[in-house]
Amino acid sequence: MACLQAPPTIVAKIACSRGSVHFACFPSEDSTIDAIAALTSRSTAGALTDPAPDRAALQQILAAATRAPDHGRLRPWRFVVVLGAARAQLGAVLAEALQRRMPDATPAQLERERGKPLRAPMIIGVCAIVHPEARIPVIEQVLSAGAAAQNIMVAAHALGYGSAWKTGEAAYDPTVKAALGLQSKDAIVGFIYLGMHAQPLPAPQALDPWRFVVEWSQDVTNSAVGSSGAK
Repeated sequence: MACLQAPPTIVAKIACSRGSVHFACFPSEDSTIDAIAALTSRSTAGALTDPAPDRAALQQILAAATRAPDHGRLRPWRFVVVLGAARAQLGAVLAEALQRRMPDATPAQLERERGKPLRAPMIIGVCAIVHPEARIPVIEQVLSAGAAAQNIMVAAHALGYGSAWKTGEAAYDPTVKAALGLQSKDAIVGFIYLGMHAQPLPAPQALDPWRFVVEWSQDVTNSAVGSSGAK
């Protein structure tokens, strides 16, 4: 992976309740970020540019990915890292797959598909190697890979990089899966685009988390059922 060149680095840290975990090779001079701040300030990047995460940063990002919840310890993840000229090769795979799905696709549509992987200096294809014979439901194996993708994005943000989670029809295309070394039973949960923000992002929209919360109890459920029955 010779193209993973390290930019100027400093040491920064993510604080946690049991102390501080130290990381090196951060891409900016102000890279200290609290874990909760990383989780609550992350947002999807717009345009991305060089540099991609260097080898040390990628090591930290992937280490975070492998801390995803994993029922049964199946380790269902596969992370396909695409860099440099390989991005154009992936673009050719995407365009060929589109041509198979849409034989009447226009040259402009094919060119757009071909250029998608060039929108970031690094792409990580986050995949689930599904074990249908395992006692763990397949959906939980795929969700574990999804949690790994989220960890990648939060870790990248904590290190000062931007990210975007992409899917589209290509993520479900069997020929694209095969090109990434997957079987039809496996899943591509997302293509995570990584790089530096080409321009500053606006502050993420503030959301009230309580809008999405229901406080449950059996008494409340029984009361609601009784009330509806009385009507």
